[in-house]
Amino acid sequence: MTRLILFSGNANRKLAQEIAEYLGMPLGLAEVSQFSDGEVFVQLNENVRGADVFVIQPTCPPVDHHLMELLVMVDAVRRASAQRITAVIPYFGYARQDRKVQPRVPVSAKLVADIITVSGAHRVLTMDLHAGQIQGFFNIPVDHLFALPVLLRYFQERERHEGVVVAPDAGGVERARAFAKRLGTSLAFIDKRREGPNDAKVMHIVGDVKDRDVIIVDDMIDTAGTITQAVTALWEAGARRIYASCTHAVLSGEAIERIESSGLEEVVVTNTIPLDERRSCKKLTLLSVAPLLGEAIDRIHRETSVSSLFV
Repeated sequence: MTRLILFSGNANRKLAQEIAEYLGMPLGLAEVSQFSDGEVFVQLNENVRGADVFVIQPTCPPVDHHLMELLVMVDAVRRASAQRITAVIPYFGYARQDRKVQPRVPVSAKLVADIITVSGAHRVLTMDLHAGQIQGFFNIPVDHLFALPVLLRYFQERERHEGVVVAPDAGGVERARAFAKRLGTSLAFIDKRREGPNDAKVMHIVGDVKDRDVIIVDDMIDTAGTITQAVTALWEAGARRIYASCTHAVLSGEAIERIESSGLEEVVVTNTIPLDERRSCKKLTLLSVAPLLGEAIDRIHRETSVSSLFV
């Protein structure tokens, strides 16, 4: 069996370190910095010839800089003669630009997929893509993980009063249905109309939430506009207590202020994106996906099933 080596960029080194600890090995030695003009510089400080290399780097904000770090690291590993390179991207930036919603706009998710492939990656390991069909944008194998087991375990350990899982929009119904089925609750969703980027107007709720504990399930929370509007609609419909959960806590703009001033009891997120001090909020609960990613990396390295993690 070839050697397994993990490298990490600067996007989320804490998560990378937790993955390495799960696998019982150190992170590979590499310098990832930048020149005075902002250009990315990478120097691998150990031999990777013939190795099975995993580069851990979510493309979280600042998205373009972290994406460039990933590309340069993959290129460095390729030129150092690694046998196989897997780009581990817990959060895939540009995923929301996965189709043409109006004339003369790009499909940026496809462009990013092409760039990652050209850089030299042989496969991709990612988590909770905004749309599952993005896997088809790559011409290399993609292992698509879900944070559902991690989030589900947390809510299963909490007491609920006639719980109901709510999708914040029609596009998230499939995700919410899977969550509700495993949690043993009913399902509802919110019909909304999007007026523009990061601007959505709630229309009405499909399903019964009156006098029930509600869990809003989504793939990410960006500006928190959708979530907080959903909370208002759910309160008006008679919800008892309202929780929210997501995999990717982007939390840009006024997200924290909106969450703190909303009627949310708790927002449960994972650490695919690091939460710095500027995003501190008493209502946030952080769960780690490091064991899940670590197990997937181990299975890919040993050439065993990854999909069996979700059976």
